[in-house]
Amino acid sequence: MTVDTSVDEEVRSIEVGADPTRYARGWHCIGLAQTFRDGKPHQVKIFGTDLVVWADSAGELNVLDAYCRHMGGNLAMGEVKGDDIACPFHDWRWGGNGRCAGIPYARRVPLRAKTRAWISMERNGLFFVWNDPQGNPPPEGVTIPEIDGFESGQWSEWTWNTYLVEGSNCREIVDNVVDMAHFFYVHFQMPEFFKNVFEGHIAAQHMRSSGRDDIQTGVQLNMPDAQTVSDAYYFGPSFMLDTVYTIAGGRKVETKLVNCHYPITQNSFLLQYGTIVKTVEGVTDEEASAMATMFTEGVETQFLQDVEIWKHKTRIENPLLTEEDGPVYQLRRWYQQFFVDVEDVAADMTKRFEFEVDTTRALQNWAAEVQENLTRSGSE
Repeated sequence: MTVDTSVDEEVRSIEVGADPTRYARGWHCIGLAQTFRDGKPHQVKIFGTDLVVWADSAGELNVLDAYCRHMGGNLAMGEVKGDDIACPFHDWRWGGNGRCAGIPYARRVPLRAKTRAWISMERNGLFFVWNDPQGNPPPEGVTIPEIDGFESGQWSEWTWNTYLVEGSNCREIVDNVVDMAHFFYVHFQMPEFFKNVFEGHIAAQHMRSSGRDDIQTGVQLNMPDAQTVSDAYYFGPSFMLDTVYTIAGGRKVETKLVNCHYPITQNSFLLQYGTIVKTVEGVTDEEASAMATMFTEGVETQFLQDVEIWKHKTRIENPLLTEEDGPVYQLRRWYQQFFVDVEDVAADMTKRFEFEVDTTRALQNWAAEVQENLTRSGSE
């Protein structure tokens, strides 16, 4: 018997596309502010170039292009002298405003002795630089929100981790904003509610979930019956602030989770993540710190699971989707606003868009799969 293997419909092909040719406009977190206040210059590889960060005598953080405009010396290899950064090559001194503040061996400073000073901001103990290929300052209202009570000591210290991701573009991590299903398969959670809202420069993900009974990681190891309420917001292209409530045994723990990244090249980025826990009556500073550490360890496990996927997947411009996969194309349209000139930002990139995933069928099938796994493991 001959089997007809012909296919009437056209086979779906993957369109790989290409990485962007510019770096996203917006605020990018480059780490904990305090790490730059050690009296030394710090080199940061970002946006396909190198920056130098240092603190002046008043503790104010400054950011310049890393290479001296005199003969190309690396300022990050130099010294902080007073308020200025001194080049290791010829000791030219550069101030935080980008102007040469002095040349010890020279009679005068050249009139054009100016380098690029980057707009920066410290917020919630974190340090940010502003990037805009057009050279525009941040628009009014485009900022990182203050965490209520942070400055008054109502939160634990930040736990903070970094992970270099190579061979992948930043868009891969942003795609997760709408990806409900991967939380079950990759992060071992049961999303019971999942909704996205995009508006202006903010993309939100609202999720209510519980852990899988057949696989427990992170917080679940200490709180096996924990329910999680997560309200995460991307403020621009690279900085997500997530308010997470973990509820177990009548106890409610509020955590702030930061998930952020910055591009090193178009094919590599530095993933950063950290948590703080709100201190409440009856919880000591040590207990709050321990909870933050425990939460971060769980987050680290999840991020490393993501990284393993990114390392082996292909870029795909035309993903084949079901309704339950969420608004991937709408998210990417929102994301595109950060890669075009300001005057080219279209209305459909910033107008309000809402989408709630119907999790009913997924939860039924996932519950059955979890029960099957439990039955199998119990019989072995």
